[in-house]
Amino acid sequence: MNPQTQPDRAEPVTGLRERKKARTKAAIQREAVRMFREQGYTATTVEQIAEAAEVAPSTVFRYFPTKQDLVFSHDYDLPFAMMLQAQSPDLTPIQAERRTIRSMLDGIPPEELALQRERWVLITSEPELWGAGLGNLSRTLRIMSEQVARRAGRDPGDASVRAYAGAVFGVMLQVSLEWAKDPELDFAAALDEALLFLEDLRP
Repeated sequence: MNPQTQPDRAEPVTGLRERKKARTKAAIQREAVRMFREQGYTATTVEQIAEAAEVAPSTVFRYFPTKQDLVFSHDYDLPFAMMLQAQSPDLTPIQAERRTIRSMLDGIPPEELALQRERWVLITSEPELWGAGLGNLSRTLRIMSEQVARRAGRDPGDASVRAYAGAVFGVMLQVSLEWAKDPELDFAAALDEALLFLEDLRP
């Protein structure tokens, strides 16, 4: 066997394995969100979710270490950071943010976007999840501040960086809360329009 051919053969296998993992994870979360909405977050057990997703409870915990993780997701944090840093340095901060967000949302299938909205509905309607969600929101804000500081060449603790990131994050949170209340809202368009009002804001 020519060893030079091994990476070429291994890469498709690795890609197939990762896609299978992604499908399994998505199926588990989809069933979890559905059951939480139908019978309540507290009343739904991990065992019931595993049965609905046709996996073992241990598989659920492998992808989602806690029950709350079935609702919260950080799958977009790293892609957002990478895509934001890839934007042209000639763009204003808001232009870079808007292009990054539009690119991300354009790449999300409609059924996955609908699932993300269902997650927001759960977070805003379940006191236990809303309380836990504050920690997740803080994490997202921290990541955003770090990325803004990196593009601006400043320290993440800089007052202007924190103020800018807080303003952008506040707009995103507000539109997300409106989206949770209004299933007919065009989330991408509403978010883009709202961010446009921050055009003159810079870190």
